[in-house]
This record gives sequence, structure tokens and C-alpha cells, in this order.
Amino acid sequence: MGLNPRSLPDFPWDSLTPYRERAATHPEGVVDLSVGTPVDPTPSVVRDALAEASDAPGYPTTQGTLALREAVVDWFARTRGVASLEADAVLPTVGSKELVAWLPALMGLGEGDVVVHPASAYPTYDVGARLAGATALATDDVADWAGRADVRLVWINSPSNPTGRVLDREELRAIVEAARSIGAVVASDECYAALAWEEPYASAGVPSVLDPEVCGGSHEGLLAVYSLSKQSNLAGYRSAFVAGDRALVGSLLETRKHAGMIVPAPVQAATTAALADDAHVAVQRERYRARREALLPAVLDAGFDVPGSEAGLYLWATRGDDCWETLGFLADRGIVAAPGAFYGEQAREFVRIALTATDERIGQAVKRLSKGR
Repeated sequence: MGLNPRSLPDFPWDSLTPYRERAATHPEGVVDLSVGTPVDPTPSVVRDALAEASDAPGYPTTQGTLALREAVVDWFARTRGVASLEADAVLPTVGSKELVAWLPALMGLGEGDVVVHPASAYPTYDVGARLAGATALATDDVADWAGRADVRLVWINSPSNPTGRVLDREELRAIVEAARSIGAVVASDECYAALAWEEPYASAGVPSVLDPEVCGGSHEGLLAVYSLSKQSNLAGYRSAFVAGDRALVGSLLETRKHAGMIVPAPVQAATTAALADDAHVAVQRERYRARREALLPAVLDAGFDVPGSEAGLYLWATRGDDCWETLGFLADRGIVAAPGAFYGEQAREFVRIALTATDERIGQAVKRLSKGR
């Protein structure tokens, strides 16, 4: 079945225009906390690597350089507790959204196949199922899909966008075991793993689906997806990768060769440099920690409840009202957030408030929320 663009939902962010216009009337300007786009400088270690690799007249390889793939292997061992990964089980991608949107199609899924994703979720999981002609199932309950032969792909997102929830090893293991019992692939979107704020994850780290305590030492049927957009301010570089099951990665590689899904050579070099340097990640994490510590009390003072949000770049907040009403409350104070309706019907009483703004703009939001302006 071919792609029918009419099967796709309207692009959700367009619906925020009237709230942005309303917020922009504030005398001290708008504070846009709706989109999680980085605002801090790209680290010099990455920019220098990009510049040094900028003379790139030939085509890069779809598989990525060996140096890049080995850097991913080293990064997983050093920061995620995954020591058994090999370079031929790693594949660079053009950002992570591209892979999320196209993975069901690249796997050959279609009509009659089911793609499971979290109940409150990044909309692209649903879009990816639709692009392939498959059916999306939004649920956090393994019992809703365990034992079903039509389930072919199960998405995990931990830490979650938008809720900030982290799945522990026991929860991850239950998903992996249920998926393996029916021959389904588990794809784990782990893009916020470097940004854990609450214990035990702030100290011990966020577990990966490739963690041996989760997967039993085998990566069969598993893919971990990661992006450097958040940890390294590389959203403009479209720098990401997928790793895990060697056979699955090899199949994706062959299809992507035909489709021309190739990360530019200078970006591959920049990604290699970024993955080898933990210092800039620590600096950026502290920036976000300071913004969260300033903004969270102000959000609570303004009458919000913030359940969870123990990791990631957002405060998942509710006043008990419909999200669009809450957006109006914030817009009257010159603040824009993302409505929970973007992330699923069960999230309609929530808004997602991003930490991705300058210190000055975060300070403005704190002042307006704390003083009821």
C-alpha cells in the first residue's frame, strides 16, 4: 500500500500560533517554552572537528566511518553500562526523528501490523506507523499487547518525552521478554538519557535496553536510538545513531544505502569528537539543572502539579484544567508551552514546559509565574 499523505494528522505545532501571538503582547516579550530546541552554543570541540572535516568532496558511507562507530561503542561502555556492543552493530542516522518516522517502513511493516508506543508519546511514533500503513497502539500496559502475533514493533521512550518518566531495569526487561516471545522488535528511544535529575537515576544513570541486566546479554531483536541534539546542542547537525541487533542494523543499512539516507562526512567527524568528550556534556547538564531548579518551584507556586519529570528537558505539569485553557493562562503571562493534546488524548489536562531557553528567559518565566503576572 502506498503512502497516503491524507492519512497523516495536521502538523500539531501550527495550532500554537494564536497562543504565541497572545503571549507576544506581554510588555517584556514572549518566553517560548513550547519546543525543546537547544539554545546554548555548540561546543568548540565539536565545531573544531566539523571545520577540520569540511573539505569533503567525496560521498560519505552510509554505514559511517569506523572511527565513528567505535566512538559509539566506547560511549555505550563508558556511559551506559553496555560493554558487549560491536562496531558493525552501529549505524549513524540523520537525526533521530528520521529513524523514528521511517523505522516501521524500513522494517517492511504494513497493513495488518501493529506498532506499540507509549500512551503519552512523541507524535512521530504514531506518524511512523501511519507512513508504513501499519496500526499504532498507544499503551503503557504490556498486557495490552503481550501474546499478539500482529505486534511487530514496540517503541520504548525512557526518559520519556513528554512525561520525563524513566523505566527501571525490571520494567524494561518485562517489555523485552514479552516482545521476544512474539518475535517483535523493541526500539528504545533513549535521547534524554544524559539528563536525569532525581535518584536513583541522577547517580546511577538511566538504564539502556542494551544493558545486560535488561537484555540478558543478548541484543537480539533490540535497537537503541540516541541523538546528540540534547546532550551536545547538535540539533542543527542532525547527529544521531541506532545500535543493537547486528542483523537488524545490517538490514537497515542495506535499505538506507538504496534510499540515500547518509549522514554528511563533516557531521560524522563532529559526532565522533562529541562522543569522545564527556566534559561538555557535564557542562550542559548543569545548565539545564540550574534552569530546572529555578523554574520548577515557580511552576508549583503558580498552582501546577508536576508528577514525575524526573529526567529529560521538560516539566510535565497540570492545573487540572484542559490543556488549551492552561495554555491561555500561560499566554496571558507571556509564556508558551506545548499542550498535552499533542501527546495523546489521556494527556489533555497537561502541558509540557521546556527547559530549553536562555537563563534570562527562564528568569522571566520564573518572575511571571511567581508573582502571578
